[in-house]
Amino acid sequence: MVTHAKPLMATCFVALLVLAGGIGCLEGTAAAVPAGAVWPGPQLRAPDSPPEAARSEQKEVKGYTLPPETYRRAVTYARARYKLYFISFGYGLVVLLAVLRSRLAPRFRDLAERRSRRRAVQALMFAPPLLLTLDLLALPTHLYGHWLSLYYHQSVQGWISWLGDWAKNELIVISFGTLVVTFLYWMMRRSPHRWWFYFWLGALPVIVVVVFLFPLVIEPLFFRFEPLAKTQPQLAAQIEILVQHAGLRIPPDHLFEMKASKKLNEVNAYVTGLGASKRVVVWDTTIAKMTTPQILSVFGHEMGHYVLDHVWKGMVFFAGVLLVFLYLGQCALSRMLARSGKQWGIRGADDWASLPVLLLLLLVFSFLSAPVDNAFSRYLEHQADIYALEVTHGILPDASETAAQAFQILGEIDLEDPAPPPFVKFWLYTHPPLNERIVFARTYDPWSKVESPQFVH
Repeated sequence: MVTHAKPLMATCFVALLVLAGGIGCLEGTAAAVPAGAVWPGPQLRAPDSPPEAARSEQKEVKGYTLPPETYRRAVTYARARYKLYFISFGYGLVVLLAVLRSRLAPRFRDLAERRSRRRAVQALMFAPPLLLTLDLLALPTHLYGHWLSLYYHQSVQGWISWLGDWAKNELIVISFGTLVVTFLYWMMRRSPHRWWFYFWLGALPVIVVVVFLFPLVIEPLFFRFEPLAKTQPQLAAQIEILVQHAGLRIPPDHLFEMKASKKLNEVNAYVTGLGASKRVVVWDTTIAKMTTPQILSVFGHEMGHYVLDHVWKGMVFFAGVLLVFLYLGQCALSRMLARSGKQWGIRGADDWASLPVLLLLLLVFSFLSAPVDNAFSRYLEHQADIYALEVTHGILPDASETAAQAFQILGEIDLEDPAPPPFVKFWLYTHPPLNERIVFARTYDPWSKVESPQFVH
């Protein structure tokens, strides 16, 4: 799914938060909020499997197709999200430039410096009001994004509940952002020329801690999670068969069902956390709308992320991107302040008021690096698709067809774009388009070619 407009602050500090949700969404396009992703005994039907899922189980899926009316809605919805992504970026630039031209940050800085000479106190008085102001100015794109999801029946969350989640998100982002800002400007004063490198070194353990704590502390604030063995014992037993077939051991307390249906109609699954907090999460909407074999196919994909250490690989990749961002930010910041610093009321790089300039640079760098980030994500997702087909081979009567059916159900429910433009795929898609995934699922067959599978032997 195309990234909905994030608060400006969340976008700019994506460096320390984005990985906390796992490895991207089950969907075929750009990642939204909870991360994770697809695919995935006996052919048991999940207790709540609807008649539609039963029909899909018997229908041969050769490619991603939709009825005419659904096709029209999927294309219209996708185009609206594509536009929202680029509009949100442009609007974010406008907001930050307006903040710089109005000298809003210097006003907050002057107020903080009048109240205290201690830098830690100044940070507490400067960062929260500035960050909250930026996110309030960015709120219109959020509101429109939620309206879109309601209009196209992807969300069932009321506006009061949505605003409550937005407020909780603001408290988390502003609290964490204030700590990051404090450390960043302390490092700028200690090492004016190498702050970017030392800040990066300090950020590495923070990223690990955030990814570890995210499923334990942050996610439960927005959704309810229950052990899968408790809520779906039959499904948990089938998953255990699949796990044993792969020669793995995923502890039962690392498998969870997320009660997404109170807020969303979409289907999804994901991997999140590190070490003791590492877990596979399946949405209750997925369990309700797919058969047990299809859910096992979905789970096989998540096992791929779990087994192939995609969370760690994603973190390493992101750490490299963050290092480049910080270095380029240091170079560009000095040039921008030399040219316009006086006009914006900024005294130097280590002035609190330079924060909007850094956020502007990070926003631009994040936007321009999106094709590279998403290409890497598509590579990981493709690996997980391969793993799913291999691990379910011999367990499901027709693993390829089951995977294709699951992808088809995903597209029908989530209104995935049947034919995304090449540029959109290049720039926005964190997953291969659904039709490509279906075709691959139906044609991947190393066993009949006497070839060795890549991951599961």
